Amino acid sequence: MSATVVILGRPNVGKSTLFNRLVGQRIAIVDDKPGVTRDRREGDAKLGDLAFRLIDTAGLDDAKKGTLEARMSSQSEVAAKLADAILFVIDARAGLTPVDRDFASRIRKLGKPVILVGNKSESRASIAGLGEANALGLGEPLAVSAEHGEGLDALYDALALHVSVSEVSEEEKSEDSKPLKLAIIGQPNAGKSTLVNAMLGEERMLTGPEAGITRDSIVSDWNWKGRAIKLWDTAGIRRKSRVQEKVEKLAVADALRAIRFAECVVVLLDATTEIERQDLALADLVAQEGRAVVLALSKWDLVEDKQRKLRDVESKLEDVLPEIRGVPVVKISAKQGRGVDELMKAVLAADKRWNSRITTSKLNRWLEGAIERNAPPAPSGRRIKIRYATQANARPPTFAVFGNQLDKLPDSYIRYLMNGLRESFDLAGVPIRFALRSGKNPYEE
Repeated sequence: MSATVVILGRPNVGKSTLFNRLVGQRIAIVDDKPGVTRDRREGDAKLGDLAFRLIDTAGLDDAKKGTLEARMSSQSEVAAKLADAILFVIDARAGLTPVDRDFASRIRKLGKPVILVGNKSESRASIAGLGEANALGLGEPLAVSAEHGEGLDALYDALALHVSVSEVSEEEKSEDSKPLKLAIIGQPNAGKSTLVNAMLGEERMLTGPEAGITRDSIVSDWNWKGRAIKLWDTAGIRRKSRVQEKVEKLAVADALRAIRFAECVVVLLDATTEIERQDLALADLVAQEGRAVVLALSKWDLVEDKQRKLRDVESKLEDVLPEIRGVPVVKISAKQGRGVDELMKAVLAADKRWNSRITTSKLNRWLEGAIERNAPPAPSGRRIKIRYATQANARPPTFAVFGNQLDKLPDSYIRYLMNGLRESFDLAGVPIRFALRSGKNPYEE
């Protein structure tokens, strides 16, 4: 392996966690306390079909000469000089610090290719930090969660410019292809296991009229028209107040974990009963977790007044879930094997929108037009100014908006911007995240 990649950054930004993730073993000790890593640590790393030598470092530290911290920092600089590429890691939740800015300046002087990694990007608190990181002049930051394995597809694309593809067999390449993670959730007896059986084409899951048959979240590998799918069947999720037995509590916890692991979630509603608050609460939970959402109406063949039922569902969605306006609603009859293809088309379309990325130039051209059509209000006679916006992340589409007095921007105006984004960039039904931040426009001279 010819390429050497070195991980740099200030202490406690998650360098060792990223090292463990790429090496595929818990080699480096990880702790919340800064300064755990001291010596350089090397390992053979693999990301998809890329293979390279990876070096974990103590990180750069502005320490007093002669101290242990200074020697650790010196070791990091030695490693950097050996690198074919540098992963410069920042803590996206904490945002940019003066130390990050200083180290970015030092790294630029090394003359090495640098990939800016915004780690700890699994939460909303990271949105503003990712937007600020554009000011470092090291390119757009990659939103990564080393702990949860998120953002590695973008990291692969960046590393592929500097790291050679390893020689692997066709079978290994197929194993490395990433399947779509799809979870089916709903209340007890909504027909989740029956739907999964219909998708798999076999009686893989136990089904019956009794509610609550499924307890564990069962994962099945499936292929739909050439697309690899990792399919989760989950236990029914009732209102929290109704869950009393320990086994059901564990089953619900397992189902909630499946939502967090999934990329797209189908919320299954029993069309033969009235839509309950819990059904909508489940859809809202998926949106809050930031996953792509598809609603499926099960047992559609048993519904008598189909038009009335559809109007009822769409009306309640509009009233209760405006944040995922336009979420697809698919009618299915799993017992009769109807609607599976339509459901999967909706799932793949939702996944595509969930992965959408909008260039900063396109986004800001749209933003200028949106502001011209409907300018922000002027509380106390002083107009709120929106300077620029950038997409901080995909999966779900996440935007950082910078300007003055944005803390006074009313919710109605934020909804106006979100709905405009949905219409202009085909983001219907996808949860959108916003972070409002005061700061200087890094694109201005």
